[in-house]
Amino acid sequence: MSERVSSEKLLDILGDTESRALLVSLRQNSQSAKELGETTDLSLPTVYRRLDTLEELDLISSATEVRADGTHYRQYICTFDKSVVSLSPEGFVVELSVDDLTSVSKARSDDD
Repeated sequence: MSERVSSEKLLDILGDTESRALLVSLRQNSQSAKELGETTDLSLPTVYRRLDTLEELDLISSATEVRADGTHYRQYICTFDKSVVSLSPEGFVVELSVDDLTSVSKARSDDD
């Protein structure tokens, strides 16, 4: 992640049922918004709103794919596979990591 995200924002988005459904689906394989809507049984407007927030927080990434017929669409993928929430005297800290144990993000405590 390019910049630190507050623990409060991460906890809010991870606490959201629809966002969690999208993250779980994207951990299995990359998908388009339309595919995610079908897989998670969410409306496309809901999917796009959640994807925007997840991408702003760098929890997912996207790339434009071009089909053989020339049409293009965005393909999304989850950028982490592990989250750890810790409580310190300063507040909550959320750490995200990937398989190779390289930290992708360490959120600031709530008091930062």
